[in-house]
Amino acid sequence: MNGFYLSLIAVAIFLLWLFNSVNILREYERGVVFRLGRLLPQAKGPGLIFVFFPIDRLIRVGLRTITMDVPTQDVITADNVTVKVNAVVYFRVVDAPRAIVQVENYLYATSQLGQTTLRSVLGEVPLDDLLSKRENLNLKLQDILDKHTDRWGIKVELVELKSVDLPETMQRAMARQAEAEREKRAKIIHAEGEFEASRKLSEAAVAISKEPVALQLRYLQTLTEIGVEQNTTIVFPLPIDLLKAFVPMKRDST
Repeated sequence: MNGFYLSLIAVAIFLLWLFNSVNILREYERGVVFRLGRLLPQAKGPGLIFVFFPIDRLIRVGLRTITMDVPTQDVITADNVTVKVNAVVYFRVVDAPRAIVQVENYLYATSQLGQTTLRSVLGEVPLDDLLSKRENLNLKLQDILDKHTDRWGIKVELVELKSVDLPETMQRAMARQAEAEREKRAKIIHAEGEFEASRKLSEAAVAISKEPVALQLRYLQTLTEIGVEQNTTIVFPLPIDLLKAFVPMKRDST
């Protein structure tokens, strides 16, 4: 009987060990296995795999894209303006063994690298470029992060600047600048309109001077337009030539 119980206990222990050795990895997971402390060259999974405890040790690594929020950073731009900027980084693990062996915690390391890179890159550009050239800055940040994380087995897919918070004094200054710019454009447009009108009047004067009758017709047309409206204004045409006869007489009397 003692032998039977010992056999039953041995079978139970074996089944328990076998049950603990069976692991199921999902499609988006890979298993990094250390056998007696040494890394196996290939990651396991997905599907059913065996990890023989205590010889083997399994670490699960997800291959899905990770969305990491970069906390708000105080950045001093190239033109000495202090702004608060935050961003979001999209990355994924493409080589599970390197992500475990090459860096202690790839999530924390990528987060810290994103913060320092954000401050260093945005500190090299003026405020106008930071506000108007976000696409170029996003690509530059992505390229730098991708190069530094490649040796960790990580692929940075996208970096996006989320928001740029300006100081209140800078917001008021930019509002005044925008208002002055609009006034400048309005004055330029008005001056261009005056210049174009003067050119047309000059061309009209040349055309009328060739045909003296045209001046009289234009004068009569103006009287017709005035007479359409109900008013008490009376206009008498007085040719300038009639006044020329009185000019010499005035000079003789003096």
